[in-house]
Amino acid sequence: MMRSVMKAWTRIVSAAALAVGVSFAAAVPLVAQEAPAHLVIGLDLSSSNPLVADPAYAAKIADRVAPLVEDLPIKSKLTLRTLGNYGGTGNNLRLDRVISTKDRSEDVARLVQGIIAGVPTLIEKGTLQVHNRTNIVPFLENMAEIVDCRAMSTRVILASDGVEDSQYVRLIKDGSSLPLPEDKIFNRCDELQILGLGQGVDNPTTTKRLRAEWRNWSIAAGFRTFQGLNDW
Repeated sequence: MMRSVMKAWTRIVSAAALAVGVSFAAAVPLVAQEAPAHLVIGLDLSSSNPLVADPAYAAKIADRVAPLVEDLPIKSKLTLRTLGNYGGTGNNLRLDRVISTKDRSEDVARLVQGIIAGVPTLIEKGTLQVHNRTNIVPFLENMAEIVDCRAMSTRVILASDGVEDSQYVRLIKDGSSLPLPEDKIFNRCDELQILGLGQGVDNPTTTKRLRAEWRNWSIAAGFRTFQGLNDW
């Protein structure tokens, strides 16, 4: 008799525990993992960009970019390059990382922050060179070859004054315009962002013109959004 009672009690307890477990699982939904993204960072080393000589300004850029890196989900890609002269002359700073449990986003963010903030020092020591041209469009054309905006959410962040000075155009001249891309080379990419647009020209009218030029270029290239910040 006692054995029968114990078996019945065990069945009741087991059923109750199972019901609680099912209810608990239903009450706590699974958290979906964020989709990986691709963040491309371009550092303009041309002489017109304050980034190359002003430590306080470089630190300000670094502080702005670091959180964007830290927010990258697992399996995201980080690409950092320098730009200026065409053909890579002096562009010997490059960083490629994939966010993982070993290469955590917060660690990569600190690394990127240190690199950007240290640009003036690296130039002073001769590790990096100041460039005499500003090939932003050619740089973007090259980056378009290594991104896949259909496969991965992609943002391109440029620490640049936005003053294109290349065989395409000398954008500092009044009445000059950026040549629009023939194809949407960044089709479906999320954003082109220029930090420091118009810095150094000391002319709000010029900054406004630069912003309009790059917004038009970004739309023609296929970016969904554009942001050109002179200050923040």
